[in-house]
Amino acid sequence: MKRNGTLSNIQLNDMIETEEIGDDHLQSSLETPMRKDAFAMEDEVKIELIEKHFRHIMEIMGLDLNDDSLKGTPKRVAKMYIKEVFSGLDPKNKPSVTLFDNKYKYDQMLVEKDITVFSNCEHHFVPIYGKAHIAYISSGKVIGLSKLNRIVEYFSKRPQVQERLTVQIADELKRALKTEDVAVVIDAQHMCVQSRGIRDSGSSTVTAFYGGKFQDENTRKEFLSYLGK
Repeated sequence: MKRNGTLSNIQLNDMIETEEIGDDHLQSSLETPMRKDAFAMEDEVKIELIEKHFRHIMEIMGLDLNDDSLKGTPKRVAKMYIKEVFSGLDPKNKPSVTLFDNKYKYDQMLVEKDITVFSNCEHHFVPIYGKAHIAYISSGKVIGLSKLNRIVEYFSKRPQVQERLTVQIADELKRALKTEDVAVVIDAQHMCVQSRGIRDSGSSTVTAFYGGKFQDENTRKEFLSYLGK
């Protein structure tokens, strides 16, 4: 479960109202499970094949694809999967990060909160949606604020579990900012809980990563105070 000790920093005690996910869930890799030949096929070929197979799924369910409202659905779904909701699977879509000198010598934490998270549960392929809150303490460099949003978006646009998403964002921030002083909190709702199974529409799941100075209780409390938690 651990890679360079990072998983131990997920505050699993902070998780509330979590789905019953089973023993296998927390044993999954911190890397998104991908085949070695994942990018051997061009996007347009992937879209063509997904369209074909999704059409077959709809036909199995008994839908009439001659209907004007349905006949374009397989192609729309295929393009959506490759170009939009799962585009974060392809490294070519990873946002470039430019760092700037910390000219103002700002040595306190920088917090960006309420970043929109829209992902998909890898167990049922239904939405996960909520907010991410990020903080870091500069090691001499700063990052453009919009890049924080881009990093969250990139790792969200793939089949996910929330624990992995939290750590992937934190690991990328540490790498990009060249600092361990990073914190990430995600508060999200899962449609696999809301629309099926227990059908609980009132619960949310909270996951957190605290690295470096954020492992100090007072620093962590300061960060959480900005979030109103």
